[in-house]
Amino acid sequence: MTSGIQLGAIDYVILFVYFLFVLGIGWALKRYTKTSEDFFLSGRSIPAWIAGLAFLSANLGAQEMIGMAASGAKYGIATSHFYWVGAIPAMVFVGVFMMPFYYGSRARSVPEYLKLRFDEKTRAFNAISFATMTVFSSGISMYALAKLLELLLGWDFNVSLSVSALIVLAYIYLGGLTSAIYNEVLQFFLIVLGFAPLVFLGLRDVGGWSGLVGRLDTVATSNGFEAGAWSHSWATMGSPSSNPMGVEWFGMAMGLGFVLSFGYWCTDFLVVQRAMAANSMAAARRTPLIAAVPKMLFPFLIIFPGMIAIGLTYADGGFTLPRMADGSFDYTMTIPQLLAHYFPPGVLGLGLTALMASFMSGMAGNVTAFNTVWTYDIYQSYVRKDASDAHLLWVGRMTTIFGILASVGTAYLATRFNNIMDFLQLVFAFVNAPLFATFLLGMFWKRATGHGAFFGLVSGTLAAALHHGLTLPVGAAAGIKGGWLATAPLHQYTSEMAQNFWTAIWAWTVCFLATIAISLATARTKSDEDLKGLVWALTPREKEEHLPWWKTPEGLGVAVLLMAIALNVMFW
Repeated sequence: MTSGIQLGAIDYVILFVYFLFVLGIGWALKRYTKTSEDFFLSGRSIPAWIAGLAFLSANLGAQEMIGMAASGAKYGIATSHFYWVGAIPAMVFVGVFMMPFYYGSRARSVPEYLKLRFDEKTRAFNAISFATMTVFSSGISMYALAKLLELLLGWDFNVSLSVSALIVLAYIYLGGLTSAIYNEVLQFFLIVLGFAPLVFLGLRDVGGWSGLVGRLDTVATSNGFEAGAWSHSWATMGSPSSNPMGVEWFGMAMGLGFVLSFGYWCTDFLVVQRAMAANSMAAARRTPLIAAVPKMLFPFLIIFPGMIAIGLTYADGGFTLPRMADGSFDYTMTIPQLLAHYFPPGVLGLGLTALMASFMSGMAGNVTAFNTVWTYDIYQSYVRKDASDAHLLWVGRMTTIFGILASVGTAYLATRFNNIMDFLQLVFAFVNAPLFATFLLGMFWKRATGHGAFFGLVSGTLAAALHHGLTLPVGAAAGIKGGWLATAPLHQYTSEMAQNFWTAIWAWTVCFLATIAISLATARTKSDEDLKGLVWALTPREKEEHLPWWKTPEGLGVAVLLMAIALNVMFW
């Protein structure tokens, strides 16, 4: 562990004021949280621009701020694929095609949509797998915040973990989803204000973009790659051995750009919940499209610091990343170390507040999604179907406590990874990848049946487990990183991320094919009338001829895609 960061009095004041403000929002909104719909879906009353920023901020947790910066150091500019390939197309798709189903069906959660489209057992399987995933994801955020508190204050890791859990528990318990959404909007602006100076100071220190490229060429050649491996996003994707991410263009485009990306943005209730809280169908459809514009610019705010950090480390210029017990760089500490290196007192407090805001945003997003799915899709469906609204509100608050406690347990698993993004994408490969195949067929093929969807999901999840259990990243020990089904792995990947992408590809493919085969072999139980509003061909669509093209979801989506293509070409 590196030496603690020295905070001044003004830094502590800024942090203290922020925590008071966050808890104050929760306390102020408590009086408006009178029903279960208020607690879980904000009464469907959130304006489009607020829902859009919350949609983005729900994905700006520790996984994003710490994980993407860590990946920027570990993999270079190729990390931008998580945005320009692995987010923007899917965000456009969910706004244009999928929100009419989610919002129009008035489903309260993604699993509930699956019940309406398929059957009860498909809803149950997804509810349980999603609840498990959110606990893991929230635990990753808690782990990152606990490490930060340990570094800042010298606290024991266990104490730091407990404190981070209590902070989030307080304001979610009080104000529910509305509290989380308004805090996420606040956190979005804090993150921008806190991180923009870091990028400016870092680029000035290394001599701008050209100076950074020169330093990254040294990093690449020192690790056995050709110059440019850290500064080109596509040019080195010809083979797994030519780039630090260890993945070729097909694995990137299919594994991340299609399966993991669409699986996350289109089916993960954590982000969909923000759009479903919007005050109209039009606002719900615009929510992910509004969020896509700042989303595509975030690599400059988050990934660049990681690239600067690894460039400085290899240049021996007075900055170095800390190392883990096994001798590898602890990439997770990239942002905290950069903040300590560049920011003076006062500005350091602002930067650290932005970092803590991102942690709490990620934890709160997962916890609010968890308590909604658990209460509506598990408790009300299988434990107490006749529960009153007041009782469901009480269950939601109790579930919040349980979710926080369970997340603390999963936080300890994250200690095994030197980049928490590797761990997070592994979780997504198991849950979101097969689920996207189910949704794709369910929304665009009315012949898909409940039996096909359920057994397809089970098959896809088992395929992910089988692939993970038989493969292993180079240098990793058998266990949580794979290889647990064989004494010797059948295949070794050059990085954890490459293994994640191919795990996702196998899960999606098996689920897709199994769902088709089983659906063709089983009878439909839902008529065309039952599927209105749930299948694209059977759903009436709102006409928006009165709007200019750039205000329609389709027009805005095309504009967003063109901007993403331009960024891919710029950093080819």
